Amino acid sequence: MSRRRTKREVGDVVRRERWVTLTTLAMLQAVTIVTGAYAVTNDFSLGALTRPESQPSVPAEPSPVPVITSGPVLATGGNGPLPTKGTLTSQLTDALGDEALGGRVGAVVLDAATGQQIFAANPAAGIVPASTTKVVTCVAALASLGPDARLKTSVVQGANKSSIVLVGGGDPTLAGPFAKAGAYPKQASMAQLASRTAAALKSSGVTKVTLSYDATLFTGPTSALGWKPNYIPDGEVAPVHALTIDVGRRHPSSRAPRVANPSAFAAAAFARLLGKYGISVGKTVRPSKAQAGAPALATVESAPVYALVERTLTMSDNDLAEALARHVAIKEGQPASFEGGSRAIAAVLKRIGVAKGVMLSDASGLSIRNRVSADGMARVLAIASKDPALRPILSGMPIAGFTGTLGSRFTRDDSKGEVGLVRAKTGTLNNVNTLAGFATTRGGRLVTFAFMADKVPGTAEPVLDRLAAIVARS
Repeated sequence: MSRRRTKREVGDVVRRERWVTLTTLAMLQAVTIVTGAYAVTNDFSLGALTRPESQPSVPAEPSPVPVITSGPVLATGGNGPLPTKGTLTSQLTDALGDEALGGRVGAVVLDAATGQQIFAANPAAGIVPASTTKVVTCVAALASLGPDARLKTSVVQGANKSSIVLVGGGDPTLAGPFAKAGAYPKQASMAQLASRTAAALKSSGVTKVTLSYDATLFTGPTSALGWKPNYIPDGEVAPVHALTIDVGRRHPSSRAPRVANPSAFAAAAFARLLGKYGISVGKTVRPSKAQAGAPALATVESAPVYALVERTLTMSDNDLAEALARHVAIKEGQPASFEGGSRAIAAVLKRIGVAKGVMLSDASGLSIRNRVSADGMARVLAIASKDPALRPILSGMPIAGFTGTLGSRFTRDDSKGEVGLVRAKTGTLNNVNTLAGFATTRGGRLVTFAFMADKVPGTAEPVLDRLAAIVARS
């Protein structure tokens, strides 16, 4: 007769089985995301556009992108018992005493299902959130725009038959002539827009046009208060324009440089593409305003918002975050600017009951003027776990040790045992380190956490990883 396993041995078996299941899921998703990221950041030969004999490739018609509705830390459900408060409090308090965190830290752990506070230290303090700001932006985008909305870029008729206007629809992921196909999410293509435009013009007997471009969908300054002057030159972000290709990069495969005028750069690229399709374009391409109700000659659409949110979170895409905020502003009746986006996000958060403790100056988290409390961040995450329309927040989160900005994290002895068991958004600025996300506890309870420090003397990333790992194994 075999002996009965002890309670501890049973727990160890469950833990090992959970590890195998979750790690397998994480590896599968990692392959998908890494493959997509490679495609986004690699480039065609620059010479291809200038060779007269070459024709720009026209990607196939956009196909639906499947939403990922579950991930490693969600595999166990979330209905297990709450972790023991005393033990968790002792371990987290000890870790929060690490000098690497500096002088100001906010920390909160919530039960995702009920919102019950399991642990809190300085929960209401307004902390500079850095890129965890994107969580707030993406929740607002999903709640306001809906997960299936798409961003449209169009060409419309100008003042006469031989005049056309390229109208920016606020899609910074619009693929320029050098972008490779195959990225996740699938991008709208400027080559495809040019092909459709040329076909429409030729069907009307037009082969020579004057081209102008309309980038008036977005308003206000193109950089935010609180951004460092080097962010654009160093390639952290592009000036925010409604007409942009390849998130404002001069070459899709290079982080820098970002172009100074993304709209003019995109329009010039479009003019060259039209030439490849047999449409002669006048030498001067100027900004203009499309006439209200002008007939559309051609349109391309982005991936749905849920997929854009996943990209924003996994890749920490600053440009896409700022664009999404402006679309929220438009939907909420605000100017499509930094200020309008911030007001609109606040209105959406208030509508869904999680506005407390959130004050934004930009949508990407590059601004040092943003303030979010650890409790506010954890509650935004908790609401996302309960609303099916907000589920892309969970599926878009980087996976500890596998994907996105967490791909090379959770490597120390005090955190590597929880690789694959944490999904979280990172935040990093000078003297700022933050980490906010989800974990399933050892007992199978889904919790949200936010650990935020903005007076860090060096780097506190390993300590934040340790804090998240403590939650995951609680």
